[in-house]
Formats: sequence, structure tokens, C-alpha cells
Amino acid sequence: MTAVRRLSLALLAALLGVAAWAAIAPVRFDSREKVFEIPKGTWARRMAGNKVEILPPRIDLTLGVQDVLLLRNQDDVPQVFGPTLMMPGQSFRLPFEVASTYSFACTAHASGQMLIVVAPQPLSAWQRLRWRTLRAWNAIA
Repeated sequence: MTAVRRLSLALLAALLGVAAWAAIAPVRFDSREKVFEIPKGTWARRMAGNKVEILPPRIDLTLGVQDVLLLRNQDDVPQVFGPTLMMPGQSFRLPFEVASTYSFACTAHASGQMLIVVAPQPLSAWQRLRWRTLRAWNAIA
């Protein structure tokens, strides 16, 4: 067997091992919260005409993995998120229990809207493999 063929087989075995781990290992995070902060001075920068995007237009969460949205208002003025008024220094914790797409009014966005997509928990091996692959792809892109 040539050295190139042995190296190819070793690389293939390593890739299959990683794929097997990604499919079998449970999906976990250190915290089920995904945290976003509205920094101090956001409102003042907006009023000065600056385009300030501090929160992404879409937030992706996964049930059972990372399914709690935590918003912290560090700005000097109140911010509205959905039906909630967050005073300066206040935090808002929003847990999700149903996989769905949610749209909220949000004064921290220039568009005034924020989309939250909550995916179902990846329970099967194929779902975990797909979930990890998509997360890795989105991290690269």
C-alpha cells in the first residue's frame, strides 16, 4: 500500500469518526440563554443619524439547546421589545417552548422588527449531524 493511499484512508477514517461523533453526541451549550446587549448611547447615535445595527435582524434558537433569549438594555433610554418596555439597565428574559418563527416589534432595530426562529430540538442522529453541519457552515459564511 502506498503512502498516499494510507494517508487517504487515515483521512477518510478521521472524517467518518468526526461525523459519527457529531451524530451521536448530545447537543449542549454552557447556557441555554442567547444574550444580546443594547449598548449605552445607541439611541443617541440613532438620533444623530447614524445607522446602528446592534441586534441581528434574525436570531436562531434551538429548543432544548439554546432556547432562551436574554436582552439587556445598557442604553440611557427605554427600549421596546414586543409588548415589553425595558428601562435602562433592565434585562428581559424570554424562554421559548414551541418551535416556530416569531416576529417582534423592537426599537433597537432600524426596521423596528426582529425575527426569532426557534428550531426543534435535534433528537435523532441525523438531526444532530445536520444541526452541527449547518452551525459550522453558518460560522464560516
